[in-house]
Order: sequence, then C-alpha cells, then structure tokens
Amino acid sequence: MRLVSFNVNGIRAILAKDFDDDFYRLNADIFSLNETKLSEGLAFDNNFIYMPHGYEVYYTNSKIRKGYSGVAVFTRIHPLSVHYGLIDNKYDEEGRSITLEFDKFYYVASYVPNAGDGLKRLDFRLQYEKDLIEYFDTLNKPIIYAGDLNVAHQEIDLKNPKTNVGNPGFTKEERDAFTNLLNHGYIDTYRYLYPNKIEYSWWSYRFNSRATNTGWRIDYFIVSDSLKDKIIDSKIHTDIYGSDHCPVELDIDL
Repeated sequence: MRLVSFNVNGIRAILAKDFDDDFYRLNADIFSLNETKLSEGLAFDNNFIYMPHGYEVYYTNSKIRKGYSGVAVFTRIHPLSVHYGLIDNKYDEEGRSITLEFDKFYYVASYVPNAGDGLKRLDFRLQYEKDLIEYFDTLNKPIIYAGDLNVAHQEIDLKNPKTNVGNPGFTKEERDAFTNLLNHGYIDTYRYLYPNKIEYSWWSYRFNSRATNTGWRIDYFIVSDSLKDKIIDSKIHTDIYGSDHCPVELDIDL
C-alpha cells in the first residue's frame, strides 16, 4: 500500500501548476493534503475543488478564518467511518484533522498548528499535541499518522539547527512533545529506516532556500509501533515542486 501526504500551501495555487500530473504519477492508495486554504461554505457543486478519478474525497476547512488551514484525504479504499477533528471534533473549527477508519488501521491526516511568530500560539499547539495523544488512546486499531507536523525533531532534520534554536518548529517544547508522542508507542518511519540520512520536506520561500537546500524535515508518516515490521519504505519527494513543501510517502504492507 502506498500512502502520500503533501502540504500544498493552497490547493487553488497548486492546481494551476503540475499537481494533477504529480498526483497520478505518485499513484497512492491514500493521498492526503495539508493547508488547502479553502474557505468554509464553498460547496463546489457538492464536491471538493479537485475530484480525481477512482478516489473518494473527504475534507475539512477552517470555519473561523477564510483561506486558512484545511485538510483533505483522497482514498481508493472506502473507509468504515470518517471523523473530523479530535475528541468531540475539537480543532475542526480550524480544519486540522481527519481520521479514516479502515479494516486494519486508522489513517489520521493532520495539519498541526504552527507556534507562530513570537511563539504566540505555542501553548495552543502544545495543547493540541496532548489532545492528539488522548485521542489516539481512544482508537482501537493501529494508527498511521500523516501530515505537516510543524516540527523538526532532531538537529539532523534542519539545515541550520544552532541558529534556529527557540524558533517556531524547533523549540525545546515542540521537540519534547514529538519525543513524547514517539515514546507513547509510535515510530517516525523515515528516521526509523534512515537514521543518518539528510533530506528536507520544507523550504522557506525566502533567501532562495530551496535552491540552496536550506530546509527542514517537518512532514512525516508516524505509525504505531505494532506496524514497524510492515514498513517497506519512507520517502521524501524532493523532485516535486509547486509548494514550499514536497510530498512524503510511506510504503507499507497491510
């Protein structure tokens, strides 16, 4: 089974580029998007703005701010159930998370809140992390957790760790929260397979960062520890453009 996650930084913008070609070339069984930036209330004739052939589409938008956040999931496999947000649909007002239940696992697509300039949303983001683990504890099957998690966990996961200490995405609090998640019984699939490999999934639009590969690895596939022997490969598609992120992929035998 091939799974792909991609922060598109606005689906309207990326549809004007090569997204359709990339989507079909990646040939995923489940393909999730982060940061779609669609506004609540836009029906698109009762369909999502992009409806690829052969896929069911589930999506959520921010209800409190236009053109902000948003998650979508395309799946070839019909889910047993779909849930928006975390416990009691918390955080769905920002369009942060979708869970699809399948026979042998849950697929959780999430766009984790950014700590923000001046770390003004750090407390909100850390509460999200706590609520996420509490939500995961309610699920009774192995979990595949995918998305832009907005944190570089280790120094190897960004080009300039020393100058970024304390910045959003590389605070001790955010990194500790990620460690806490892993210690709760989960695997960072890419780092599990490639403990010393350096690749990034996000580059700032400033300072010619992508051309100089001054990036961060902040897009992940995390899986329950019970699935680790089923991991085949975990990839970062640095050759795919169109966003300030690139897609990440998990190949797993389920």
